[in-house]
Amino acid sequence: MAFTFFFRDEQTLKVLLEHALPVMQGQAFIRIWDAGCAHGPEPYTLAILLRERMSEMYFRNVRIHATDLEPQFRAQVVSGIFPQEELQRVPAELFQKYFRPADGAPGTPEAPGTPGAGRFQVVDEVRSRIEFTRHDLLSLVPVRPDLSLIVCKNVLLHFNERQRCNVLRMFHGALRKDGLLVMEHTQKVPEALRPLLEQVAPHAQVYRKIEVPVAGTMYPWSSCRLDSGAADRVGLSGDRPLPHRGSSHQVHSGG
Repeated sequence: MAFTFFFRDEQTLKVLLEHALPVMQGQAFIRIWDAGCAHGPEPYTLAILLRERMSEMYFRNVRIHATDLEPQFRAQVVSGIFPQEELQRVPAELFQKYFRPADGAPGTPEAPGTPGAGRFQVVDEVRSRIEFTRHDLLSLVPVRPDLSLIVCKNVLLHFNERQRCNVLRMFHGALRKDGLLVMEHTQKVPEALRPLLEQVAPHAQVYRKIEVPVAGTMYPWSSCRLDSGAADRVGLSGDRPLPHRGSSHQVHSGG
């Protein structure tokens, strides 16, 4: 299981939202990709932080595509049910607003730290904004195009340099104009890809998409060349549009 928990790296997520919310204003649909979501704490944390900053009506425009290679995470991400011990870092006021006892489990939102308090479920308003898809990042096929925001943590460090470059280039192609990417604080965009992604915060790995002409071109940077055939998959060969989803991806709505 990936190393993740609720409200992990909260400050970086807040910096991300400071830059993302002004861009999202006026967007009819706010599509977010959490790549490598594990069993769900990160996409639910992001959804809660968004709901805190959005009206009820505007929050309905949000769709978070939570993906992971491991299919065993599907049930927990879709259900939004977590054991009490995994919720210790959720601020008390947010716990009270966004979690309810699940399956008649003992415990109350007013006493989240009680040992053996059982399991809690994320409220439907937040849960309905998240869907889980099994997805392999190395397929270089994005979960969908026109993304406002991509979150990818604890994944790229497992890839070699060429794989990281290919995935980041795919992210760039999947983001809409001025879309944002956030990564683990220990991960940085390779120097060769700096023309594509601009860091917007000095102490956080938050990047904004830079529009560049890519049709019919390959990497000009020798340290970050695409693998054979990867140009087609990330939309760099000719003017082919990015696919919406691979036919093998199974989508499960959290609604």
